[in-house]
Amino acid sequence: MICYFKYRILLVFAGIFLLLSGCKGKVEQPATASNPSFCWTDSYGREVVLMEKPERIVSLSPGITEMVFMLGAGDYLVGISDFCKYPPETEKIAKVGGMQNFSIEYVVSLKPDVVLIGSIVRKDDVNKIEMMGIPVIAIREEEKIEGIYNTLTVLGKMLGKEDKAAAEIEAMKEKMSKIDTLVSELPSRPKLYYVAGFGDAGDFTAPAGSHIHEILSLAGGQNIGAGLSSWAISREFLFQQNPDYIIIRKEDAEHFCQTYPYTKLTAVINSKIIPIESGWIDIVSPRNIWGIELINEKLRNEK
Repeated sequence: MICYFKYRILLVFAGIFLLLSGCKGKVEQPATASNPSFCWTDSYGREVVLMEKPERIVSLSPGITEMVFMLGAGDYLVGISDFCKYPPETEKIAKVGGMQNFSIEYVVSLKPDVVLIGSIVRKDDVNKIEMMGIPVIAIREEEKIEGIYNTLTVLGKMLGKEDKAAAEIEAMKEKMSKIDTLVSELPSRPKLYYVAGFGDAGDFTAPAGSHIHEILSLAGGQNIGAGLSSWAISREFLFQQNPDYIIIRKEDAEHFCQTYPYTKLTAVINSKIIPIESGWIDIVSPRNIWGIELINEKLRNEK
């Protein structure tokens, strides 16, 4: 149903090769041999062509899976990774394994028109899937809210859902504009600590450049990890910073607050803990805006 053109078969489709040489994300309708449904340079720098709108999709990225559903195309998903858990409808979709240790044989058996991946899937695995005649499109998870808009735009073009993608992007931008106004009204920016990991294995938080850092900043706080270049921190650093609020996954909040020496942190003593759904903050997805709204609301209520 769908053709994917690689260098080894370009001679067979000489006419399409001429089109591919100028393929920079342009989409034309209707699709013909010289006018494909989707033409784009993916995150691995590969020019890809889909001759028809995909109707059988395997997604190995939780964020991409979520956005496919957001665009009303969830029925196209025939396989997803074990980490694709939102929305609830994903429970009914075949799981093909992790994002890096997935079953290529199972993916192929699902007969997808296309496989959508983030940028952490090994290129060797990409090549193996392509050798079976199945196109693979890499859409890099950008560490910014703007990256969500970009991914939605690409998926909208691929799935013939441009209007829906544009409407969702506009709605998210309106929410962010309202949050920006609320942040400007805060008397100060409190220090925030996101607990990415804790306990005997060490303490970890979001450094500068991560999408979690952006979430904390857009919500109106100061990320104590802003000056870090890695996720690991020392206990000494944590207590020196002594954050005003602690952001933590809901499932970890009680254990953290009962574990020494975290019980000595001022935020724990003052119950300035903001439990959050892991899916709202741990992956790059539209739900990041829900996380920003939640954190901002907590900060405003305590001003």
